[in-house]
Amino acid sequence: MKLVLSSSPHQHVRRRTDQVMRLVIYAMVPGVIAQLYFFGWGVLVQMLIALATALVSESAIVALRKRQIGQALQDYSAVVTALLLAVSLPPLLPWWMTVIGTFFAIAVVKQLYGGLGFNLFNPAMAAYVMLLISFPAAMSSWLPPGELAAHAVTFGDVVSVIFTGFSQSGYDINQLRAGIDGVTMATPLDYVKTQVSQGYTYSEAINHQQFTDSLWSSASLGWSAVALAYLLGGLVLIQQRIISWHIPASLIAGVAVTATFLSMINGDVYGSALFHCVNGAVLFGAFFIATDPVSASTTPRGRLIFGAAIGFWTVIIRTFGGYPDAIAFSVVIMNMAVPLIDYYTQPKVYGQQRPVKQTEGEP
Repeated sequence: MKLVLSSSPHQHVRRRTDQVMRLVIYAMVPGVIAQLYFFGWGVLVQMLIALATALVSESAIVALRKRQIGQALQDYSAVVTALLLAVSLPPLLPWWMTVIGTFFAIAVVKQLYGGLGFNLFNPAMAAYVMLLISFPAAMSSWLPPGELAAHAVTFGDVVSVIFTGFSQSGYDINQLRAGIDGVTMATPLDYVKTQVSQGYTYSEAINHQQFTDSLWSSASLGWSAVALAYLLGGLVLIQQRIISWHIPASLIAGVAVTATFLSMINGDVYGSALFHCVNGAVLFGAFFIATDPVSASTTPRGRLIFGAAIGFWTVIIRTFGGYPDAIAFSVVIMNMAVPLIDYYTQPKVYGQQRPVKQTEGEP
């Protein structure tokens, strides 16, 4: 029998920061492949632009701080930030917006606070919020799944649109977004929110004559497949003990409970829990965004509160706010609450006893 001694906290699955970051990247692979399949080469181009910008920005800031560039880049944190932001962006977003967003994530949100381990906000989501507020039209210009596009988009077209604004055939982003019936298509969340605001019920919105049942099913299938692919990668992260189950489970539960409650109040206006969970970035955010070890809560009870609150705010902002997919806003809002959550959810120290109150007159 071999006796192994270790210091607290007695965690036997020990990995360096670079190993953890690489495993996160590997876990993203199923989701990235699904995005490439349904939304084309633009996903890959955005990833390359973001990666190049992140590495250059990280190197420049670290050099200005007179620290070792190689050591900063070898932890892969800049790479993970770039990838998380890139897969959240519309595939044909102009290149300079991706550069601005990535630079903001690395230079301002991460390095301005002191580098890895000191940032208050999730860098990728803070950058996403900045881009969405600054360029709302461009940030909502998602292509329909490939089989619904009126115009086939080749790799050359993707590069041309990203860097010039027009495809090789002269189509702009709005023309490329048109479905096979010639109507510009939105994401399921955008579409349903718009239809409900125009007086349609939730059921009427997802069965509107503008889309045949097969078209709507195909469009929704693309987003759902991407969400489930990231779910698969997230489960791998839990199995490898890179993240704990607390935040993903409570976030999804927060979305489901809030959506179900609203749906019970008025099912004609508010979407179901299943609709909220498989459309948009709920599953991606639950496993890859909200679980950021730096900006998330660190206590077991705190993680449950943190995740549930993100789920709650996601549904509330989606339903009553101006942005259909609210994961980024919800994460940033709750990042600000982390110090307070951790303060009030600290576990009791083993052996610690509450002080006995002295009665009046006792010495």
